Amino acid sequence: MSSELGTHVRVSIFGQSHAPAIGVCVDGLPAGERVDLEELAAFLSRRAPGRDDISTPRREEDRPRILCGLVDGVTCGAPLAAVIENTNTRSGDYDGLKDVPRPGHADYTAQVRYGGWQDTAGGGHFSGRLTAPLCIAGGIALQILRRRGILVGAHIWSIAGVEDRPFSPLGEPKKILENLAAAPLPVLDSQAGEKMRRRILEARSEGDSVGGVVECMVTGLPGGLGGPLFGGMESRLAAALFGIPAVKGVDFGAGFRAAEMRGSEHNDPFGIENGRVVTTTNQAGGILGGITTGMPLIFRAAFKPTPSIAKEQGSVSLSRREEERLVVRGRHDPCVVPRAVPVVEAAAALVVLDALMDSPARLPDGADWYKN
Repeated sequence: MSSELGTHVRVSIFGQSHAPAIGVCVDGLPAGERVDLEELAAFLSRRAPGRDDISTPRREEDRPRILCGLVDGVTCGAPLAAVIENTNTRSGDYDGLKDVPRPGHADYTAQVRYGGWQDTAGGGHFSGRLTAPLCIAGGIALQILRRRGILVGAHIWSIAGVEDRPFSPLGEPKKILENLAAAPLPVLDSQAGEKMRRRILEARSEGDSVGGVVECMVTGLPGGLGGPLFGGMESRLAAALFGIPAVKGVDFGAGFRAAEMRGSEHNDPFGIENGRVVTTTNQAGGILGGITTGMPLIFRAAFKPTPSIAKEQGSVSLSRREEERLVVRGRHDPCVVPRAVPVVEAAAALVVLDALMDSPARLPDGADWYKN
């Protein structure tokens, strides 16, 4: 299984949903970076399950235990390893899934790929549970970036057809991003948030689920990060985002709407502001030719409805080669989108930090990148 991300800052995720623990190893973090463990725990709590009536009842504290890589709370240059213990598992709910796979889940493809040796309990290594260690690495990256004036924030763009107001393409105040991080439901329009909550609860009451879209913004980025073709920022971000379970689509700036626009509408005119080159609009989402422009980097990730639902569905018995009806047991989110917001932020932060390490001279701190 490929569970690794990054070139300079290399992230490797390990564990299964119902294993004793899940964890992450991060190699390549610059030495001398202080990590606020309480801030990291608060970031992880945004993703943690069992916090309200629109998430799974499975409750995990998700307090990370740092095994190595920090000395007195500061990165020491050695690989950083951390684990989170799984304490509230019910593996019996997943008995039989190797033979009768859940529609929409990886049960069938994992059976084909790994010949029945895969762990099916809780989804095994395919579970959204594995986004918790991703958030450990991403949470640390967010702290490092913020000290360089680079902020990453996200909100729920839509759930079940209910839309929040979008981010301003030219950027949002720092306070807006901070408020989103502290909100129980990270939306810019509270009325839209209440409608989303009702749609989620309605789906749950019917034994069903809904999906949605997360929009993310990175501000304070210098221009010149990334490269053409396969090393571009879109390519690197898309690879990381599609590693998040349930992501089915990614777009940047105007995204798919660009296909309906004319060049005169989609092109972002250049201008000068306080002596620096800017664009007066941002249909490109802060990236041209795979390289950052210095404008806010904006993208969206679409999440499918949770495949594990209480409604009876059609499946097959792989051993008997017969069609069969399946009712999924277990505890599952009726919508993963609210808990996915910090996961998207984590993935974006890791990609941005990795891209910055391509050329430290391009950092806002320039030659001071390795100094505090």
